Amino acid sequence: MKHIAALQNRVTPWSDGLEPSDAELAAIEQELPLILAERDLLDAQIMTLDRTPTEVDKQRLRRARRQVLAARTALENRAAHLPSSGDAA
Repeated sequence: MKHIAALQNRVTPWSDGLEPSDAELAAIEQELPLILAERDLLDAQIMTLDRTPTEVDKQRLRRARRQVLAARTALENRAAHLPSSGDAA
């Protein structure tokens, strides 16, 4: 009889460092404004699923879309100013 625990190490190797690394946390923190803006857009879309959108709903959707676009633009602009590791000096 084979034990599941013995097979699991081959599939998911155990590591003491299961916490996200500092680099991963920094990347998440940089993307957080975009994540929050996309969440707000999703909330606005969900509110209009089962009814005809009112004028306030339409304004909320437009505002949320603008925030997502602004957050994406800011994130891309920050990424464009970072030196990539493949650039020649």
